[in-house]
Order: sequence, then C-alpha cells, then structure tokens
Amino acid sequence: MFSIKTIPISVVLAMLPLMSPAAESLTVKAVNPLQIARASQTLELTAAQLAPLGETNLEKIHVLDAAGHELICQAVDIDYDELHKPDIVIFQGDFAPGETRTFTVTSGKKQQYLPGDVKAYGRFVRERFDDFAWENDLIAHRTFGRALETWKGEPLTSSSIDIWSKLTPKLIVNEWYMMGDAFYHHMTDNGGDDYTSGVTRGDGGNGLWAADKLWVSKNFVNSRELANGPLRVMFELDYEAFDVNGRNVAETVRIALDAGSQMDHYRVTFKPQNPGEPLTAAVGLKKVKGEQADFDAAHGALAIWEPMEANRGMQGVATIVDPKKLVEQKVDKLNNLLLLRTEPDNTIDYWAGFAWDKAGKITSQDAWKIYVAEFAQDVQAPIQVTVEPQ
Repeated sequence: MFSIKTIPISVVLAMLPLMSPAAESLTVKAVNPLQIARASQTLELTAAQLAPLGETNLEKIHVLDAAGHELICQAVDIDYDELHKPDIVIFQGDFAPGETRTFTVTSGKKQQYLPGDVKAYGRFVRERFDDFAWENDLIAHRTFGRALETWKGEPLTSSSIDIWSKLTPKLIVNEWYMMGDAFYHHMTDNGGDDYTSGVTRGDGGNGLWAADKLWVSKNFVNSRELANGPLRVMFELDYEAFDVNGRNVAETVRIALDAGSQMDHYRVTFKPQNPGEPLTAAVGLKKVKGEQADFDAAHGALAIWEPMEANRGMQGVATIVDPKKLVEQKVDKLNNLLLLRTEPDNTIDYWAGFAWDKAGKITSQDAWKIYVAEFAQDVQAPIQVTVEPQ
C-alpha cells in the first residue's frame, strides 16, 4: 500500500485538485468599466474558471442572476479540437454606466433550449449554390461559396459580405431560403434582400493591400460550424490561395455574431505560401452614392450612413479595427477601406455590421455614429469578470 510519503511529489501535486471537494457554486462579479450603458453584453467563463465546480461537461453549467432567475447560457468550442469539446460558457447581461453585477454559477442537468431561446443561427446552404448564411435577432448576412462561381444563371466570383435586412427579431434564414430568391428579393413583412454586394467588399469583407491596390480572394471552398445558438453563431470559412502582387496567400476567416449585436466579429488568418514583406490587410465597406462617412481614427472606426437600394430608407454600415494596428483610411473604385498591420502570425481581428432605420432601433445617422463609437469603446474596455467559489 502506498502512503503519501512514498508517492513522488509530482504525483501528489497532480492529485491535489482531485482531493479537494468541488464547490457547490461560483460567484461571478462583472464590472462595467465605462460610464456608458451597455446592453446585451456577452460574458465568457473559461473551463479553468469553472473547474472548481468539478463539472467537466460545460453543457451542464447554469447561470443565475442576482435575483435568482436562470439565464440562457451556451457552451462554445473555440479551438475546434478533435473532440469538439466546449472550452467556454457564455451568457449575457445588461449593464448601467459603471455598474457591477453578480451572478451565481452552478452545475446540473444538460442545457435544453426551446425554439424561442435561439437568437443566433447560421448554416451552409448547398441548395443555394454554396451560400453560408447567418443571423441574430437584429441582422442577417450571407457570403458566397464555390458553386456560385460557375452557376450558369448568375455566376459570381466574390468573397464579399452580403446584407439581409430584417424587420423581425425571429430567425428568417431558413424561411427565406425555403421560399426562394424570388421571395426574399422583394421586401416582405420580415424584411428582404435589398443590398447588392457583388464584387465589392460589401459589409466588412477583407483583402490585402499591396502595390497601392486591393487584392481579394475568390469564393470560400470549405466551411465549419463551431457554435450555433442560442446566443452565438460562430463558423469558419476557408479560401484558396489568391495572388497578392505575385505572392500566393490563402486565408481562413472565423466569423462570430452574438444575440443583440449589430456587429459581427471577424478573425482572419492569412497564410502566405512564400516568404515576403509583412502583410498589410484591408477591411472594406461598399461605396454607395449619397453616403455620409465618419472616420474616427482614435477608435479605429469607420461609420457610414447611406441610402438603401430601391428607396427603402437608410442604413448604417461600419467597421472597427484595433487603432494600434490602423495604418490609414483608403478609398478605391468600389470600397471604403481601413488598412491595418497584421500580427506576427498573420492574423487580424475586426468588427463589422449594419443597421436599417426601418427596423426601428437605430433610425438616424447620429444614432448610428453613437452606437459605433460606444461599440468601439466596448471592444477596447470589455466587461471585467472575476470568478470565486462561494
């Protein structure tokens, strides 16, 4: 029989977490460091922070607010490992200026959701020539897969980000595809496809800048779903190598959209296939006649207020980049662009999104500028989260 004295110290240290009793609950303290109200803030708890509960299946984690009401939470796999095991748990809360809120985290039965709980969704749409479409309760998008390049009806080679304008908080992607493009190309009570992204960057498409011009990929060739509601849809798109001034560069784009947000989060990994100078990335917004642009270099934000097609109101489009990585603002024939330096691993992070005045939430240029400016502050000063056993 072994005693503690005869077990190697390395083994003892490894056993200590197993010997400690699991906590019945954890207290999460979340602090808004900004003096602005922040709605639908997504809070993330890592597996390491949740470890004291002794529960390894993050789909069994539950979150209660200070009044004891259970909140919707979602386990998310952020590293897409072979087991597709979740790495974090997310939930949402609203914060007053400078507010501190507390939440209680416990473990229990595996989470089960009702259809009405799901506010973020996306999927690969093979039946529409390899679209990938995604949405939340406020906005919807699609982008284009390889099959569209050779469709005889209306071929399109583009890595643009298209806009689908919604008039309802319910999820409409499946309904619109079910009814067909003859349906959603006309405005309905739920909204419609009233934006032509074409070969522009649309609402937040990316590229690389070299020799004083923009270089972009073709349509995506592979897709992977990483999370699909109720609070976050997240997926990855692979693009084959494309020419960048004589240099071949492939890319993978990870896109995430949370419930209650007008803005998508993009993380792009460029993959140069031969050595060369550091890459300069570009994030773009389609140029529109009559647009009014507001560029805020201090926050890395470009907000545009522009007429909708077919005289169906006004919309705001925007992109936000890390101001420390920002190189300059540029304009080419088709796009308004923000140029930024890539990280040493050839990645970039940015946000892009839109709002339609007919949806009723953001109805003026001033309101859109405020939303984008405050969102940029949110990115730079996220909610501060600490976790302690009770």
